Parts: sequence; C-alpha cells; structure tokens
Amino acid sequence: MIGPYALACLDMAGTTVRDDGAVEAAFDQALAAVGIARGTPRYDEAHAFVRQTMGWSKADVFAKLLDNPEAERATVQFASAYEAIVAAGDVGPVPGAPEVLRDLRARGVRVCLTTGFAPSTRDALVDALEWRGAIDLALSPADVGRGRPAPDLILGAMARLGVEDPNAVVVVGDTTSDLEAGAAARAGAVVGVLTGAHDEAALTAVPHTAILPDITGLIGLLERS
Repeated sequence: MIGPYALACLDMAGTTVRDDGAVEAAFDQALAAVGIARGTPRYDEAHAFVRQTMGWSKADVFAKLLDNPEAERATVQFASAYEAIVAAGDVGPVPGAPEVLRDLRARGVRVCLTTGFAPSTRDALVDALEWRGAIDLALSPADVGRGRPAPDLILGAMARLGVEDPNAVVVVGDTTSDLEAGAAARAGAVVGVLTGAHDEAALTAVPHTAILPDITGLIGLLERS
C-alpha cells in the first residue's frame, strides 16, 4: 500500500474520464425532452443548477428541477443521451488515468469508481474504456442509497471491499460534491482535481486535503503523506 491507504474512491466524468462537455450535452438533451429549450429563462436557471450540482445523482438533479413525471422522463433521456455519446466513441480516459489505476492496484490499493450516473450509464462507460479488469468496483447512487454530497458511495465501497478505517480511504473528484462526500465519510485524504466541472476557487471553498491539476499527481501526493 501507499502509506495508510487501502482504498481509492475515484470519480468518473471529469476525474478519470475525459468529459469534453458530454455531461452537459446529455443534460441539454434531457431538458429539451421535457420542453426546456435553449435561450429561455427556464433553461438558463436549469443550466446554472446543473453546473452547481455536478457530481450529484442525475435523478436527484432532475427531481430538484422538475415535477414528476417530467423528472423521471428527463432522467431516462439523460442516460440514453450519454450512453449514445459513449457508444459513438466520444469519451475517453483523462490522460494518465489508466496508469494511475494500474499503479494504485500494483501497490495494494483497491480502486472503486464512483459516479452520479445510473448503473446502465456507468457500466456502458466502464465497458467502453475496457476498465473491468483495472478496477475492483464501480458504484452509482442506486447501489447504495444516496448520491453525493452524502457519503454513501464511499461507505458502500468500504463495506463491499472490506475496508473498515476511513483513514485508509482517499477520495478524488472534480466537483465540490465529491469533496463534500469525502469529508462526510471522514476519508483520510480528500483530493480535488482541476480537469472537470468545478474550478480551483470552488474546490478550495469546501473541505479538502489537496487540489491537483489532474489525477496524475495522486500517487506522488499519497507517497508524501
């Protein structure tokens, strides 16, 4: 292991997976499916909320924005739109992320990918990246109860992978909700990266251990801790 760390909970889109606007594009399609068009005040309000809540369960985001059944329809449309982007080959790993996954596991650190995506979207992404053999686990809010900023994804990974001490966990993400979830789980290290949705000012405003330009700095950070 690297220092005390036995488990790394790594976010997907924006942290280990290159986003390039794919999440926002899928949100736009979902909003359009329920009649919220670009250029309208309602779209501008919804888009601002989407940006603010990056990292949340997508179902939770739409539940806050819309009434049922619109929220349910938008959630389904988001998953369909993002999975189509994945199928088209328009997503890939953040540069260096596959090597980080490999290095963590080579040093005895188990790896769980965490996401606000539905399980079907998460699995499509993991399969497209051919990461099944590179990780120990991948979890969505549907697997554990609540999405971020609640700690359930991290606590669920600990329970499934047999890690009892939260000090043995490092949490890495590109959104404030990733870092808030790590702090709520009392993880030993809570690390932000600047390759995704939220900038350095936003990430430094919430509890964290370190902010890195990207995930390639994680191994060195853990070695120094």
